[in-house]
Amino acid sequence: MSTALRSQAVTGTLLVFWAAVGFSLKAVLVKLAYAYGVDTVTLLALRMGFSLPFFLAAMLWVKGQETRVPLTARDALTVCVLGFIGYYLSSYLDFIGLRYVSAGLERLILFAYPTIVLLISAAFLRRPITLADVCALVLSYVGIGLACAHDVSFKGPDGVAGALWVLASALTYALYLIGSGQMITRLGVVQFTAYAMTVSCVVVMAQFLVGHPLAALVLPVQVYEYAAVMALVSTVLPAFMLSAGIRRIGASQASLISAIGPISTIVFAHLLLDEPVTGIQILGTVLVCAGTLAVSGVLKKRPKP
Repeated sequence: MSTALRSQAVTGTLLVFWAAVGFSLKAVLVKLAYAYGVDTVTLLALRMGFSLPFFLAAMLWVKGQETRVPLTARDALTVCVLGFIGYYLSSYLDFIGLRYVSAGLERLILFAYPTIVLLISAAFLRRPITLADVCALVLSYVGIGLACAHDVSFKGPDGVAGALWVLASALTYALYLIGSGQMITRLGVVQFTAYAMTVSCVVVMAQFLVGHPLAALVLPVQVYEYAAVMALVSTVLPAFMLSAGIRRIGASQASLISAIGPISTIVFAHLLLDEPVTGIQILGTVLVCAGTLAVSGVLKKRPKP
């Protein structure tokens, strides 16, 4: 391998690694902010409000590029729908779930979204499920079951309710991924992400303004600090770092490195939230990571319908 290629591989690996770590911090930051009594919609609005300037800047940058693809009315409608489903609704359901489940379980369930993509593809896109798929699915959902058992043992029935909220978040994100493939191919990652995230930011802030008085923004300064860190470290930077990393090392290698996400969430949650770590949780994490990575590899090898 030449020096240039080696440097590119190292850079790509580091970008994906830190993107995964950044994404994994989100659940911990949400729980830290919840400790100050902020409600779900307000916290989500703060996160998106701090993120919005960066995505608007990305939109302006895209407009200055000669490769920019003009949006048709159909493109704009599709982006709005996908932004609503993938970045607003999915985030909203996830934030609700985090009121009831541990940060570690939340990240495990979300990490398993490729298995939901596989099931949806089999049900509606007529992709056959092979024995390898079945084994990967069993591994993933047995792992999630073990992780849920770990949460229920500490949190009781609320742990089940929270897991279902997060599972609904993973489902909506899987639907977004299935629907966004064609738009990403047409517009490019940066242009599509900037547009979709801007739609999400506007919807979240509109929901806050409709259902909350401005006095709801009178919050401890710590909430603003956590929301700002969440926006920068767990939203904006990871989104662009992951895209840049994938361009350098490919999606397959990036998916392997991203498996650090659930592990780092468990570590951060233990250190910052004092969440207990048990053997059952560790076993569940290993099974989910193994099953999800297997499914991700299978999906990449299959031709698109």
